[in-house]
Amino acid sequence: MPSKAEDILAGFRVNWMNLRDADTGKILWQGNEDLSEPEKEHDARVPKKILKCRAVSRELNFSSVEPMEKFRLEQKVLFKGRCLEEWNFEFGFVIPDSTNTWQSLIEAAPESQMMPAKVLNGNVVIETQFFNGDLLVSTSKVRLYYV
Repeated sequence: MPSKAEDILAGFRVNWMNLRDADTGKILWQGNEDLSEPEKEHDARVPKKILKCRAVSRELNFSSVEPMEKFRLEQKVLFKGRCLEEWNFEFGFVIPDSTNTWQSLIEAAPESQMMPAKVLNGNVVIETQFFNGDLLVSTSKVRLYYV
């Protein structure tokens, strides 16, 4: 019999995601791949100019068959396996059999702490853990390439 986490994951899908310059609203990257799939490392080719943004708005569209009381994400920015930044995002209650769009603001590190795109290219992995409360549903990894 599947566990509760397996039930949620079986009915969960990231439909699309985009990243925007938070100041202008311009979409810098958009993907339609289900980035919640845990079996593989995903790739994203993101424009280098995203590193110049003061803040980035992430819009995530997802569907869930199962209800979730407290849907949330924990994200780590890993550079060559070492954690540089960690973010926590809370969505809250997810209605069963629903499709939702979730927008979050990610503020950039100070310019003095930013590494150039050529150093980051292919060496950054965003590890995202999807939770319902304290129950880990899935862990996804996306390797970033700056183009």
